[in-house]
Amino acid sequence: MTEQTETKHEWPLWEVFYQPKDGKPFEHAGSVHAPDAEMALQNARDTYARRSEGIAFWVVPSDQIVASAPEDAGPFFDPANDKPYRHPQFYSVPRAVKKRK
Repeated sequence: MTEQTETKHEWPLWEVFYQPKDGKPFEHAGSVHAPDAEMALQNARDTYARRSEGIAFWVVPSDQIVASAPEDAGPFFDPANDKPYRHPQFYSVPRAVKKRK
């Protein structure tokens, strides 16, 4: 099959993220099919920016996303429990600060 006869369904899947307002985090909008990043960005704009939903878009090939699985939550997050200094409860508030309240 030549490039000219390829259909949209044979193109790679891209995940679309948009930023609703300046300073806000990006949110997942959905997915689009496209042959390359440039076309994926255009398809994302055409699909998800029709009502001015965002000010910026990211597109990422779906097969490039690496994620943890819910069933791995225990082993994945257990190492965080070995670092109590990362929790605010680990630190005590100095008396001088407590008196100012």
